[in-house]
Amino acid sequence: MNAIISLCHFCEKHGPSVLFCTQAFHSHDPHNDKEDVSSKEGQSYYSRCRRLKSPFQGTGDQTPTGDLTPGTPTSLPARFKSSDLCEACRSLLPGQPGFISNDHEAKVSYVSSQHPDHPEVFSLVRQACVRSLSCEVCPGREGPIFFGDDQRGHVLSHTFFIKDSQARGFQRWYSILVVMMDKVYLLNSWPFLVKHVRTVIDELQAKAAKVYDTEQAKCPQRAHRLNNLSLNATPLSFRLQRGANKAARSLIELINDKEVFKSLHLSFTWILKAGGNRMTERLLEGPPTEDSIIDLESQEETEEGFTLVVTKKVSTESVPPIEELQSLEISLPTSEPSFEDNKHEPQITNLRHLAKVLGGARMHVLAYHVVIGNQVIVRGKNKILVKSIITALKTLVPRGCCRTEPYSDTYLESWKCNFLGLSPDINIPNHIKNTEQYVMLDILEHSQDKDSDLRMLPGYDFNLTASSVLPEKVPTVLTKMELALSNENFTDSVVDECLTCLKEEWMKSVLCQQ
Repeated sequence: MNAIISLCHFCEKHGPSVLFCTQAFHSHDPHNDKEDVSSKEGQSYYSRCRRLKSPFQGTGDQTPTGDLTPGTPTSLPARFKSSDLCEACRSLLPGQPGFISNDHEAKVSYVSSQHPDHPEVFSLVRQACVRSLSCEVCPGREGPIFFGDDQRGHVLSHTFFIKDSQARGFQRWYSILVVMMDKVYLLNSWPFLVKHVRTVIDELQAKAAKVYDTEQAKCPQRAHRLNNLSLNATPLSFRLQRGANKAARSLIELINDKEVFKSLHLSFTWILKAGGNRMTERLLEGPPTEDSIIDLESQEETEEGFTLVVTKKVSTESVPPIEELQSLEISLPTSEPSFEDNKHEPQITNLRHLAKVLGGARMHVLAYHVVIGNQVIVRGKNKILVKSIITALKTLVPRGCCRTEPYSDTYLESWKCNFLGLSPDINIPNHIKNTEQYVMLDILEHSQDKDSDLRMLPGYDFNLTASSVLPEKVPTVLTKMELALSNENFTDSVVDECLTCLKEEWMKSVLCQQ
């Protein structure tokens, strides 16, 4: 995912400050993908990272780095001297290494540091940090919010509080930012990002709450401050009484975890990797087909009001808990389709398979009624077989012309559905039988031969009842479809593409006639 995730903090002395950043760098050099990590140990963190390509930067030399190779933290801009940072504003001490995780398969390196090295990227993150901890906040000052523009980037900001017994109000203000230039991608990733960023926040707050409760049990700060409050108190004395004379404590001290930034690196890297895997972009060539227009009209809308783009299903397990991250290896989600395992049930796989099972004459009659728009009724006990036949027949007509009821316990009129699956004990009304606007395929079961071909559905007979006699000349589109189905040189995928083209040609001819 082409984004940068940052942890920010509101310091009472320095104001909003960036604590920790993780971003992805892309490499396209296939010769160095398996370079020895030991050869990198003497190189500086900055000299290695600057040769990688960030999605926020221009092109340059790209060299992949080793897995989690330590180095020297990046140098800060002139206005952010290392000596000016207090403990609360610093995540990495001078000389302390940053973190790098390398995905050799995707040729992507995930780099974590206190500030981005590139000046333009630093400016984007710095501006987002200031806005997230000042003006761009949601009611209650805790929770996710979206802001940004095309010039300064689009930002998902999730603000939250960390308990601190020595701070004003006994809490300190933090935010986690996801900065991205692609607004559509960021908004469509909103539910995923908010869910897993919230997981990271909950773990930080839980650890901070334990430290806070322990300190309050030893010395209750609220009572201590009230007891020391005098009538002649000045603003300076009040600040001294609430602990302003003490140096602000770092996040490491607030949650009592020296490995917190290592764990944050792993969590942020997981979010970037999983967020990039869960969505893909599809390149469409030429004008959209009728079926793709139907897909756009039926896009799913999320609870937050966003529209889901074309996605691929991946495992979206929660971010690993911080206390369970003992090693520096990242567990990435795997993509496995979820489907009903019906491979042992008799069913029709495609339209060509149905034509072989029924035979040419019955398939011709059935396809004719489908093309002219009559109601197609399939009756049988085996629901899976009934549904598979209807699914195959639907490929003969454009998707917008299909109104389907895969399996029903009652008859439905043709204006409700033109593809209807029924159980065998359901009778067709007499007023329907007297019309010429339906065709019915009955599936009859009988004993089967053990040595018979399973693809030809042994144990099943098919009885076709047509309401009208076929004319001598059938629609031209049907003739072309039957030629494609009977051509043995065409694979199933080629037949599918032929049917798609014929349906598009059919739709265009109808529009021209109108």
